[in-house]
Amino acid sequence: MGRSTRVTNEIRALRFRSGEMTQAELAKKVGVSRQTIIAIEQGRYSPTLEMAFQIAKAFDVPLEDVFHYSDVDTDAR
Repeated sequence: MGRSTRVTNEIRALRFRSGEMTQAELAKKVGVSRQTIIAIEQGRYSPTLEMAFQIAKAFDVPLEDVFHYSDVDTDAR
């Protein structure tokens, strides 16, 4: 297997920078369950593109400030 990809996020940090927003408050703004926010925040679930934009909008930041894509080539190491 030559390549693996990884999407990380800054949701936890953004929640705390936004007046210590709870996972439940973010979930309500985005229209999903708290469990979904927990899974995304922990990297166990990748949101749809639409949901990713909704999360960014909830923090009033660009998508790139919330989600990061890292392309790691394991064969090159």
